[in-house]
Amino acid sequence: MTTEIFFSSNKLGVVTNEQLQLMLNRFNLGKLISSERTSNGVGNQTLFVLSSSGEYVLKGNPLYEGQFIEEKFYVDNLLRRTELPVPSPYLIDESKDIFDWCYSIMPRLPGRHINEPGFEAGLNVTEKKQVAELLAICLCELHSWKVDQYGEFDTKNQTIRPFEGSYKTWLYNRIRYWLEDAKKYSEITSRDTEWVEDLLAASEDVFDNLCLPTFVMGDFKADNILVQDKTNGFQLSGIFDFTTGYFGDGIADLPRIVSMYLDHGEEELAKQFITVYFNCSKAKEAFLERFRIHMLHQRVLDWGCAKAINNVTWDKNLHFSQWVERYTEAAAYLLS
Repeated sequence: MTTEIFFSSNKLGVVTNEQLQLMLNRFNLGKLISSERTSNGVGNQTLFVLSSSGEYVLKGNPLYEGQFIEEKFYVDNLLRRTELPVPSPYLIDESKDIFDWCYSIMPRLPGRHINEPGFEAGLNVTEKKQVAELLAICLCELHSWKVDQYGEFDTKNQTIRPFEGSYKTWLYNRIRYWLEDAKKYSEITSRDTEWVEDLLAASEDVFDNLCLPTFVMGDFKADNILVQDKTNGFQLSGIFDFTTGYFGDGIADLPRIVSMYLDHGEEELAKQFITVYFNCSKAKEAFLERFRIHMLHQRVLDWGCAKAINNVTWDKNLHFSQWVERYTEAAAYLLS
């Protein structure tokens, strides 16, 4: 279920102080002091809660049945397998007697988002590169969780459910689906479609023979990462929101950060990020071919979404294939 794309979410609605105190009582988390909506929250699903025992994040009204059970599975495993600062303990209440929906509550992690207004502007070049390196090392550690097969976590059976057909079939079908969907909101020419099919064909053998299943966060971006400035430099202080996690090719987690840096005109930071990841990754085979397909997958989603909500930030005269090629070839020129 995690690999489904959600463009909207179930909002929390009105939450009263009385309800929040009942929630805190259930987990012996002290007396309520205050609460506030999160500015970077996942689709209005989250709320900051301050109590006499600490700071917490309430996440409620799940997008799908088993969302919080699945996130807890990822958090608990990452806590056991890595040194990553995940929100633990990740507590779940599946009853609906306090709110009209089940919810999870977890510690609020310290630090700042790297895309906060004014944050990056206050960093020098060395500090920016240090942050880019932190992100790459974080991903390498995230991808150290290896499994035996590609697939999605099945919350009912507590097992990995293999993708129907194959990982390549699942991935290629998604790209084709979202390219077709983009036609509802933009012009996708026959030349665009041919270009996409040529790119897919060029990497077909690579994905047919790829056997490197690992945990993929599926949404590794600035909104889901926190850093802190310590006396010895910046440190990763939080990584969270595993709603779209699954088991696939780890390179799938690179495109959002690479695209962010490129879109901000920070090619050197994109280079730092991908170079550090490449050097620490143990799965280097056919890296460029794999990156092209995963970047295509991410950018076709971004293209369709931007066109649908009229939030295009690039030259509107560019055809899809002209626009996306800069990104699909990014690894090739950044690692050269």
